[in-house]
Amino acid sequence: MNALRRIKWQYAVIALLAVAAAGFGLLRPASAPAASTSKKKLSATDRIKQNPPPALFTDADVAAIGKQAAAQRAKADALFAQWTKAHGTARDDKAFIAWAARQVPAPPTAAERTAELRQDQKLAKARTAAGKKAATWLELNGKKDIWKLYLHDQRELLPRTPGTADKAQLKAALKLAKTISDQVAARDKQPAPFVLDPSLRPEKHIKPGAKGPYSYPSRHATRSAAAVTFLSALSPHRAEDYRWMQAEVLYSRLYMAGHVSSDLTAGTLLGDLIGDYELTVGGH
Repeated sequence: MNALRRIKWQYAVIALLAVAAAGFGLLRPASAPAASTSKKKLSATDRIKQNPPPALFTDADVAAIGKQAAAQRAKADALFAQWTKAHGTARDDKAFIAWAARQVPAPPTAAERTAELRQDQKLAKARTAAGKKAATWLELNGKKDIWKLYLHDQRELLPRTPGTADKAQLKAALKLAKTISDQVAARDKQPAPFVLDPSLRPEKHIKPGAKGPYSYPSRHATRSAAAVTFLSALSPHRAEDYRWMQAEVLYSRLYMAGHVSSDLTAGTLLGDLIGDYELTVGGH
C-alpha cells in the first residue's frame, strides 16, 4: 500500500507541475534558479519542486497515529455543532478563536507526559538516516506547503471553477491554526519532548532548566487537520490520500521528538474544529 501511495504522491506533483516530458525527473534535485529570478518569492509548488519528497514512512509506521487522529473527527463534529447552535454560520473569528481554545482538553499530567515520552525515546533509538530525511522533509513541508500543493492540484485537475475563494479559505484556516495553537501552547506551557530529554535532539542545545519551547498542542497537527478537513470536503474521493499525508506529518513529529502523542491528538481536534468553521463560514 505504501508504494501505491508513493506513486499517487509523485503523480500529483508531476501532473501539477506539468513536467510530463521530464518523467520522474522531479525526484532529482532541481537546478538553481536563474539569477534574474533568484529573488522572486517562491510558491509552495516551487519549493516542493526544488525539494521533492524522499521515500516517506511506511503505512505500518503511521497507522497507529493515523487512527488516533481519525478518532478526533467525531469529537470535533459534536463540539462544532454547539458552536453553530450558539453562533450560526456567520464569520466571527475573534469569538471562534476564544471558543476553540477552550475546547482543547487539559494537558496530561506530568506523570502521563513522562509515560508518553517513552514512545519518543524508543523511536529515537531506532532512527535511521532515511527516517531522519523523511521526518525533516515532512517537518519543513507539512506546515503549509503540502496542503497548498494539494489544493493547487485540485484546482488543476478537478472539473470545477473555484476562483480564488478556496485558496483564501485554506490560507485563513492555516492562519487560524497557528494563532490558536500558539495561544493554547503559551497558556498550558507543556515543554517539548526534547526539552524534557535533551538527548533526543542534542543539536537543539537546550540550556539546563529551560521551560520551552512548548509543544501542546502541536502546530503541525493543528494545521494538518484543518487542511485535511477543508480539502476533504472539496474533494471527498481524495480524502484517504489527505489522511495518509496527515498521518505521515504527525508520525514525523514523534520520530524526531518534537511532540508526544497527546500534543498531536489535541492539535488534531483543534484543527478539525478550524476546518469545520472555515467550511461553514465560507458557505461550502
